[in-house]
Amino acid sequence: MGFAKPPGQTRIVVAMSGGVDSSVTAALLKSEGYEVVGVTLQLYDHGEAVARKGACCAGQDIYDARQVAAKIGIPHYVLDYETRFNQAVMDDFADSYLRGETPIPCVRCNQRVKFRDLLATARDLGADALATGHYAQRWMGENGAELHRAADLTRDQSYFLFATTQEQLDFLRFPLGHMATKADVRSLADSFALPVAEKPDSQDICFVPQGRYADVVAKLRPGAIEAGDIVDQQGQVLGRHEGIIHFTIGQRKGLNLQHRAGESREPLFVIGLNAAKHQVIVGPHQALGVVHLQLRELNWLAEASEAPHATEVKAAAVKYRSTMAAEAATVKADPKNNAAIITFPTAQFGIAPGQACVVYEGSRVLGGGWIEGDAVQPD
Repeated sequence: MGFAKPPGQTRIVVAMSGGVDSSVTAALLKSEGYEVVGVTLQLYDHGEAVARKGACCAGQDIYDARQVAAKIGIPHYVLDYETRFNQAVMDDFADSYLRGETPIPCVRCNQRVKFRDLLATARDLGADALATGHYAQRWMGENGAELHRAADLTRDQSYFLFATTQEQLDFLRFPLGHMATKADVRSLADSFALPVAEKPDSQDICFVPQGRYADVVAKLRPGAIEAGDIVDQQGQVLGRHEGIIHFTIGQRKGLNLQHRAGESREPLFVIGLNAAKHQVIVGPHQALGVVHLQLRELNWLAEASEAPHATEVKAAAVKYRSTMAAEAATVKADPKNNAAIITFPTAQFGIAPGQACVVYEGSRVLGGGWIEGDAVQPD
């Protein structure tokens, strides 16, 4: 864990969501002799979600976290972060969709709530570190702590942690990152006799019931969802839609377009969203291809000595979706201006503005940012 004092003199706050991963994290640290304090965040009105399985931090999850804390004998606190979560995550989620983007609220939650507000609370509690159940690794390099992929690449969550700052990384710990498989974690849960040992993994975004994000946006921004036209690249109207929030770049299904006589029946995909005109723009698959990405809000974790100004990383690999394999690319990072340009050797398809793009060098996360809407198409 990298502390200069024995476990018995080291206090660690564990963010406990009520799931298996964070519960094992707390139990593992407790078994190693650390002074562990469990903290669970109430992020929204869990009364609406108490009967819904598969969503983190709902009423049942708070109860489960409390039961685990009692089982392993650690103090446990539930903190009401609902207001700050609404402002920092849910409002951004709604506004991003209305701008024609595809947001990732889990990154914003890590960035603005868990690793900012909760980390500050952990310091207030006199903790030496904040530990989470994320599948990522923290290695000590020549110039300080580094963020690396998890040993189990099928569980790796480093993509969702790209916005972690160096100061936060110095204070964070990820005890599960070295685990070979999720089965190893569940085996530990069984060995500790945790009441959540067989609990299924959460799948939904915690505040989006059944994945119906349009309902959430409509509730947060009543009246803001407007119908509009579905148009081709020349601006010809091909159909109507009930709001651009129902579409994302690369989408093919659900367009309900009526082909006119003589028109090509080549499959059409969503290639753009014009929020100002309430337009969904469609085109052939090749129109989705881009060779450059522009990133905003760049968080560059490479040391200042490596990138005091604009720098070019030619041997990088990037992920612009969490589930994809990393693609080779050249990265021109400008940490001073929090921006970057990513260049691919071949065109990439289905890249959505508002998603994260994360830069790797081997297993190490060099940094990442948010994809701008004006990606450059190939010649």
